[in-house]
Amino acid sequence: MGTLDGRVCIITGAGRGIGREHALYLASQGARVVVNDLGGDMHGEGANRAPAQQVADEISGLGGEAVANTDSVADFDGAKRLVDEAIGAFGDLHVLVNNAGILRDRVLVNMTEAEWDAVMTVHLKGHFCPTRHAAAYWREQTKVDKEVRASIINTSSTSGVLGNAGQTNYGAAKAGIAAFSTICAMELNRYGVRSNAITPMARTRLTEQTPGLGDLVKPPEDASKFDQWDPANISPMIAYLATADCPFTGETFFVQGDVVARYQPYVLAEMITNNSERWTVEQLIEEGPKLSAGDDRRGGPSELARVPR
Repeated sequence: MGTLDGRVCIITGAGRGIGREHALYLASQGARVVVNDLGGDMHGEGANRAPAQQVADEISGLGGEAVANTDSVADFDGAKRLVDEAIGAFGDLHVLVNNAGILRDRVLVNMTEAEWDAVMTVHLKGHFCPTRHAAAYWREQTKVDKEVRASIINTSSTSGVLGNAGQTNYGAAKAGIAAFSTICAMELNRYGVRSNAITPMARTRLTEQTPGLGDLVKPPEDASKFDQWDPANISPMIAYLATADCPFTGETFFVQGDVVARYQPYVLAEMITNNSERWTVEQLIEEGPKLSAGDDRRGGPSELARVPR
């Protein structure tokens, strides 16, 4: 018996990297999987059906159930076809894993409008479109008194929640995904739908091309040592969040190697008040320094923030 027996799962960007590992692992847990991948390169260019089909065939060869889909998740109608294909192939939908993404890294002063727009489209719109259609399906299920125990799992990044120089487009999109995931949890709970996000750190086409990371993410020379950057390390957490009885919703988790950590959401910290009177700028010049956390916040982000996926 698998932990996901009978669960129908869509995984976007599942032809390679982390998404491929998600598809294989969820299938090994009994899920019936729709392997979605447009088949483009790491910059989002081109299209190729082979990656998605190869993963679907691999799952089938191992005794699982899978179909391939190559619709663009950033196309509203294409995302509807993706959701409809899952329901048509397997009779239902229980899990949506939004994983597809691209990179167009550039420092802000050199970034083009096209580089900004491409990343926003694939990441933010590419999360919205499938989620919108899946949520509409689940809402309709509740209208006919069907119990829904669904899960949406979104892919944010340390670059989004902690920041990373050279990735204003990618980081902004990933920060938006974390907020999108939280609000989805608030809105969709009434329909029996949970929404969570992860910020994975693993070896992918994206991390291998990130300056300074190519050597860091390589497998250990000693094959007997635990590979902290193996993308397969991420998938058990995805499977846990996909289970029908997982208690979490509205959370974001850091996942790398053998580590899983929950992020603490934005909270108010230092505070000053002005006795029910509007502040003046002169008063703020005097009192504002009390808002300082007391440490040097001008340095770069932590090392965790330096990995895009």
